[in-house]
Amino acid sequence: MLNLGILISGRGSNMEAILKAIKRQKIPINPAIIISNNPDAMGLKIAQKMGIKTEVIASKNFDGTRWQYDQKIIKALEKHRVTPKNGLVCLAGFMRIISPEFISKYKNRIINIHPAILPSFPGLHAQKQALDYGVKFSGCTVHFVDSGVDTGPIILQEIVPVLDDDTEETLSRKILAKEHKAYVKAVRLVAEGKIKIAGRKTRNQGR
Repeated sequence: MLNLGILISGRGSNMEAILKAIKRQKIPINPAIIISNNPDAMGLKIAQKMGIKTEVIASKNFDGTRWQYDQKIIKALEKHRVTPKNGLVCLAGFMRIISPEFISKYKNRIINIHPAILPSFPGLHAQKQALDYGVKFSGCTVHFVDSGVDTGPIILQEIVPVLDDDTEETLSRKILAKEHKAYVKAVRLVAEGKIKIAGRKTRNQGR
């Protein structure tokens, strides 16, 4: 069974969805540690109430390099047995760009969720980008993390319609509801060893 580490910066609603699914035995994975770069993140209290270990590795006023900071994250992950060999790292609203060295060490062991149908609208404010472009459908994408910005191999995607009266706020709410389901499903597939990567593509071996 894989050991799971989740990195958060805020409330961690996707983290909460994943942890609840694990508690219901919907995902065969061990929730080993929740790490936040923000000591005031609400997600820390949520995780603690659910009996999950937490650590804070504050990034504010950290004057080292990105890799030096990430080495602290890796040390905490390894302490809780979330290793490149038997671990999975989920980014759940983690508001830092992780270093190429971290990505290389945990190759194909870090996943993220993005509120758009990649490769469209990567980066920040994806919902606003979608509205400004005038798309009729948007959604979310769960993907492996590589050294680009939201460019890693796609695990799965979920779609929502974009209505004429949608605002950035209403679209974000619709997408977030899909995110909670998509992230849980993606973590389950990875934990069960059903996702295989072939170049830029992934294949679901469980189908």
